[in-house]
Amino acid sequence: MKTAKIIIDDREHEFPLVTGTEQERAIDISDLYAKTGCITLDNGFQNTGACASAITFIDGDKGILRYRGFDISELADKLSFVETAYLLIYGSLPTIDQKSLFSRYLTENSMLHEDMIHYFVGMPPRAHPMAILSSMVNSLSIFYPLSFVDDENPQEFDRIAARLISMIRTIAAFSYKKSIGEPFVYPRHDLKYCMNFLNMMFSSPVKPYEFDLEAERVLNKLLILHADHEQNCSTSTVRLVGSSMVNLYASVCAGICALWGPLHGGANQEVIDMLEDIQRNGRKVKDVIAMAKDKTKNFRLFGCGHRVYKNYDPRAKILKDTCATFLAGRHANDPLLSIALELEDAVLHDDYFIERKLYPNVDFYSGILYRALGIPSAMFTVMFAIGRMPGWIAQWREMHDTKPFRIGRPRQVYVGPAHRSLP
Repeated sequence: MKTAKIIIDDREHEFPLVTGTEQERAIDISDLYAKTGCITLDNGFQNTGACASAITFIDGDKGILRYRGFDISELADKLSFVETAYLLIYGSLPTIDQKSLFSRYLTENSMLHEDMIHYFVGMPPRAHPMAILSSMVNSLSIFYPLSFVDDENPQEFDRIAARLISMIRTIAAFSYKKSIGEPFVYPRHDLKYCMNFLNMMFSSPVKPYEFDLEAERVLNKLLILHADHEQNCSTSTVRLVGSSMVNLYASVCAGICALWGPLHGGANQEVIDMLEDIQRNGRKVKDVIAMAKDKTKNFRLFGCGHRVYKNYDPRAKILKDTCATFLAGRHANDPLLSIALELEDAVLHDDYFIERKLYPNVDFYSGILYRALGIPSAMFTVMFAIGRMPGWIAQWREMHDTKPFRIGRPRQVYVGPAHRSLP
């Protein structure tokens, strides 16, 4: 085994070098403190691997994203969201029988416990949908208390996973209906996953939803692109909270709360707000680019640059093409898309952005597509959570299956006052 050497106080210490499937290399410092009395300091965990995972692979320099070895563009083109969810959670594409059983579990668990309706009734009319979503998901452990995975009963996990994936769309749709004061639309057993959600969102006693196969296809694609993204903030939160052996509902609830932040799941809403501001104030793209480069200006070009990708985000490429096709098919002209395309062209030809490797990311176009589907911006982060649910479940399960199992417990370097006595 290859090793890395660390020299501290003239003493040399060796640590194993670990190589992943795609030739990623890491130094295993599990015994660092025991051997040296030192810990590593890595603010924001930018260079720290908290786990070895077989779920998602990202190469930010090359713009690669794969789920279980499959390229994201192929998955978005050929699979449904339900098939992708199965792939992430169980590690393989479902057979016909497996897909049928998984779909049956989703259908059986689409309805909320009727007493949960009282929770919605008690929510303030203007409550943020993410606040409602996290509260309702956490309450599932009240109504469905058998939420600890029993190794001797794997079907229990299957039902819990299906319950979360299915019910989160029902909760999301009910949250939207609550916010606009319309009666809830219950899920239908004869509709597929995405069409069922669209029907719950947009059907009303006055006007039933007109089933739109192209909208269903676009929503499937959006959810697939958000289904997992390695050890990001919310996924790491799900793993860390779950490492205390708390139930899956509570772990996912923590992930939803982490996703809510504008630096994570709320970024596409920031992009829409930015584009609307540009349109409303009649700003020219060259002036916007100049503002983005001027450090004295309190302006940020949302949707460009990514913590991981130092190349064009592969998800953004897919959504850019989908935007053009979907809007053209409806003979629609969204002025925000025109602004976004002009901004992208300017960014890709500006040395400032090229040198800093700031390229459009998934948030740059996803909000425009959600708008085209009729989904309001306050629901964008909720849509992100619906898509990310299979990834959270897969990561939680993988963490629990890892041996030896350890609770997450980061260290720190203390920089406060030295010992002192009270006066």
